[in-house]
Amino acid sequence: MRFSGARSVIAGAGFAILAVAVLTPTAANAVSNVSEGSSPSAITSVWAWGNPIDPATDARGLGQQQFQPDALAAFAGEHHLTSVYLSVPWAPQEGAFATWLPQAVDALHAAGVTTVSALGGDPEWAKQPQLAAQWTHDALATADFDAVQFDVEPWASGGGEPDLGVIVPQLNAMFDAASSVADGTPIGADLPWWLAAKTYGSSTAFDSLLGHVDTVAIVAFSDHAAGDDGIVALAQPAAVAAAAHSVPFTIGVETDTPAVAGGPQYTFGDDTAVALETQTALVRQQLSATAGYRGVTAEHLLAWQTLIAR
Repeated sequence: MRFSGARSVIAGAGFAILAVAVLTPTAANAVSNVSEGSSPSAITSVWAWGNPIDPATDARGLGQQQFQPDALAAFAGEHHLTSVYLSVPWAPQEGAFATWLPQAVDALHAAGVTTVSALGGDPEWAKQPQLAAQWTHDALATADFDAVQFDVEPWASGGGEPDLGVIVPQLNAMFDAASSVADGTPIGADLPWWLAAKTYGSSTAFDSLLGHVDTVAIVAFSDHAAGDDGIVALAQPAAVAAAAHSVPFTIGVETDTPAVAGGPQYTFGDDTAVALETQTALVRQQLSATAGYRGVTAEHLLAWQTLIAR
């Protein structure tokens, strides 16, 4: 998931932030509470990209032991996560994935995670929605997933201004195709904040997409909560739109390296775990009263664990 390039396109085009957060004394108290360890983390969910499968036995395998079912469950339980987006490859019903995925989902449920989502995405799925539908069908048939989460970023390929006149209808067709085979399982999507600043028809691109999903993770990568370029100001217009559509949402933050994120200003990867907790507590303080708020999502599991261990 890399929205920094598209972010630069939008920023360069001069789109204004629709709302700016002002930190109140209550928000300042949130910082103190986090530092004293008396406030539970604002991070309620995580994008878990990876798997423990031996690459010698399956070319899709990554051999990451942090994704063993017991390890996943232990981390989720320790951090009181309520939602985990667990990456699912193409053809998950084949090979070692057919064993690992149901075990991982069951372990996460046993650890108290209420929503384990099948996470996946390929830019080509926007052009070929039948592929998204096939993947959705196979993922839900393989493990007891509670939801499906799409991370499909057609704006990330190529340069220049993304053609939302083409992209938005394609994504909506993809979401609808997945929903048609999901048998009522909620369909979610990772969507960047700047879509709420892009006019589309009589509304915005973000509004149009909200009509085709059940939940949304609003990607607002920044390493601070306040200010015109802070997480709150970036995410707030999208959050308000999600609330208006009665679509539950989380706010996505980055913990990977600056090199991966596109710069240090977009990630907590070069900061500290305390900074991550402090700033996300401020996000919660400012946005938690918005209808449908479901917390902060960390991108991604391995990077977050690295940050904690430093």
